[in-house]
Amino acid sequence: MKHNLHLLILFVLFITGCKTAPTTPMPDSHTLTIFAAASLTDAFTEIGESFEAANPSVTVTFNFGGSQTLRTQIEEGAPVDVFASANAKEMDTLVTGSFIASNTPQIFLTNQLVVILPTNNPAGIEKLEDLAKPGIKLVLAAEEVPVGRYSRESFALMDTAFGNDFLSTVLANVVSNEDNVKQVVAKVQLGEADAGIVYTSDSVAAPGLKSIEIPAELNVIAKYPIAPLVNSENTELAQVFVDYILSAEGQAILEKWGFGPIQ
Repeated sequence: MKHNLHLLILFVLFITGCKTAPTTPMPDSHTLTIFAAASLTDAFTEIGESFEAANPSVTVTFNFGGSQTLRTQIEEGAPVDVFASANAKEMDTLVTGSFIASNTPQIFLTNQLVVILPTNNPAGIEKLEDLAKPGIKLVLAAEEVPVGRYSRESFALMDTAFGNDFLSTVLANVVSNEDNVKQVVAKVQLGEADAGIVYTSDSVAAPGLKSIEIPAELNVIAKYPIAPLVNSENTELAQVFVDYILSAEGQAILEKWGFGPIQ
């Protein structure tokens, strides 16, 4: 009897073990950290959501700001996987410092400048020449910010076209120099400025504002580079994100938000 009981117990344990579902290992979760120029806020937020949907084990986090500020943070040791800059200068500096491999930066979009005005346009600005009228409150990004430098380059072209000391006169109307392009948009939205110079993509993201186009011969085309960081803890995944940005789907989202194609 004891022998039979022992066999019965072994049989029950065997059957119970067979009914236990095998354990399936869960995929490792990863957090991908992207440092991106402030002008990319809206487009990259959507791209991040799309990337997460296609890669359920990945969480994408963003740090948006002026490209020069982000570059400094990277140099000071901030953990980051991918850097997307609004100009080549900040990217080149990181390549020189060996934070980014020299063969990895790729241009992934273009952008250009536009004048934005408050909805009610209290200063009655109708054309570019009006920006030099006495008393106009003009807000720009600071000169060390990519869009701030591009704005001043565009004004230099306007000076040649318009004459009458346009450059010095319009710069005399600058009442604030902001740390990034989104702060310029905010100043105009709040009615603290009569006009601001931003990217076309920022105008698309703020449809309530009026705008004045800057013709091609007076405009500056910004080219944005993107690259993974040498010290990224997610090297392969960082490159997958960069590839997604360059894909047809990623480019379509960027175009939706007012960015131009790679030239």
